[in-house]
Amino acid sequence: MTAPHDDNRIPAWLDELGLPGLVDIHTHFLPPNVLDKVWAYFDNASEHYGMRWDIFYRHDESTRVRLLREFGLRAFAPLVYAHKPAMAAWLNDWVRDFAQRTPDAVPTATIYPERGVGDYLARALDAGARCVKMHVQVGSFDPRDPLLDQAWGLLGETGVPVVVHCGHGPIGGAYTGLDVFEGVLRRHPRLTAVLAHAGMPDYLAALNLVERYPRVHLDTTMVGVEFSEKFAPLPKDWAARIAAHPDRIVLGTDYPNIPYQYADQLAAIADWAGGDPRLGKPFLRAVLHDTPAKLLGLKV
Repeated sequence: MTAPHDDNRIPAWLDELGLPGLVDIHTHFLPPNVLDKVWAYFDNASEHYGMRWDIFYRHDESTRVRLLREFGLRAFAPLVYAHKPAMAAWLNDWVRDFAQRTPDAVPTATIYPERGVGDYLARALDAGARCVKMHVQVGSFDPRDPLLDQAWGLLGETGVPVVVHCGHGPIGGAYTGLDVFEGVLRRHPRLTAVLAHAGMPDYLAALNLVERYPRVHLDTTMVGVEFSEKFAPLPKDWAARIAAHPDRIVLGTDYPNIPYQYADQLAAIADWAGGDPRLGKPFLRAVLHDTPAKLLGLKV
């Protein structure tokens, strides 16, 4: 199945597929001072990860938004995440303002285990947040912390999806691991959870959670691209395995914090679609548009 191996080819490829656009559930837009620190961390990736990580889309905010539109994005979730107390509510205010001035950005929020988390999450949801982000590895906290119970319960009741980076990739943390996050799912089985990076590198364990919990999804962020295959390769039968759950995989990219072109992620997904006769174009429509659109409350 022909795939776009260059960003300039993406719009024509979407036309060939008959897709109205892309819906990306995992991008990052942050306050400038926070983003500068994130990029500084990646600048020292050789120290942190043992490999280079050169940000491909190191542009100002308006340019980054323009590029997404040029790629053919219909909508995207600008994810923010807190790594210390008294940060999440401020980030939620910032990203709400960002979404108000960026029509194709879906309002999002973040949570952190602290007193009042249920209250500020409720305010964010009342203000229109339709996706929540949690970064267990960066935040270095236990997602099973009782302080989060009210927030998990609220998300389970409302059906608002939470994108959770809980896998060990690219490096593990004190509380990473899909077994740890399953502790949350056992207590809150109605939670609509999107496992960021498909649980990288424990892809099969992530698929097991998809099989056991009907509201668990996997996002494609950095999965199957040449960069990640060097340290977290997919199982050889990945296409056959996801063919059992084609409507539980959603587009995510980590844009702009990726060391390669946006099109590389789409090419990887196209390879999966061509790797099993049960997938093909219907799978591409689901993963690139329909399923993330439903999760984010958009009209399909």
